[in-house]
Amino acid sequence: MTSFSVRRLWSRLEPREIALLGALLALMLLALFGPDLPARAGGGTTLADARAWHGLPNAMDVLSNLPFLAIGLWGLVRLHRLDDAHQRAQAELPVDALDCAWLFFAGLVLTAAGSVFYHLQPDALRLAADRAGMAVAFAGLVGMAVCERVSHRAGWPAAWFTLAGGLLAVAVYHETRNVMPWAVVQFGGMLLVLGMALLRPVPGALGLRLGGVIFFYALAKLFEMADAAIYEATAHWLSGHSLKHLTAALAAWPALLTLRTAEHHTSLRHNPGAATATA
Repeated sequence: MTSFSVRRLWSRLEPREIALLGALLALMLLALFGPDLPARAGGGTTLADARAWHGLPNAMDVLSNLPFLAIGLWGLVRLHRLDDAHQRAQAELPVDALDCAWLFFAGLVLTAAGSVFYHLQPDALRLAADRAGMAVAFAGLVGMAVCERVSHRAGWPAAWFTLAGGLLAVAVYHETRNVMPWAVVQFGGMLLVLGMALLRPVPGALGLRLGGVIFFYALAKLFEMADAAIYEATAHWLSGHSLKHLTAALAAWPALLTLRTAEHHTSLRHNPGAATATA
């Protein structure tokens, strides 16, 4: 009976959903059985800019997290308004994609909080808190990308799979100092998003520009690797790590822009005259 149910479920999967399932399983196996990647001694990151400001340690690396908070709150407010408009207009919106957007923007707020907590006094325990917030944002992003390029119904399960994997990776790092599972979540997740960026959007997609997300995220990682070099090149005005935060926040901008499409759907449904004028 169970075998019959599995075959029946498998037969209902679309080719892109099967490919997604295979990719997620491959990443899971790599995280579980891949070689150990030991963390740095002490578990923390060496910051080039350790200046304090009015008693605030590592001030620039702390304050540069504010864009995460601002964009996260902005996205949550717009989603709340969108939900209200959706109910009034009874518009047909991609609910799964918007659920993933809620997770993504909430994750940005948690990322800001965790990153501030970490950069105030970098150590292994605080780094785990920092990455836990990032795991929520990653999950929302993967879910939105899946809704855009694979299928709407696959987005929410993919988001929860990524969230569970991300939090487990954080726990493994905290207990064993093995970075491999987290590297799979972070870089494997972005490779997955890159692969989906090469696919055509599914019908009803909100138009999330995955290329913009990938560009700014990759640029942020380059700034992070050049932390000290940028700090010296700017005459100790700004470090690469601070630029990393600012640039990574820009990677969330395309997600904000997709909410315009959803708002447009509700405005047309709520205002038939607008729909006629558009036609």
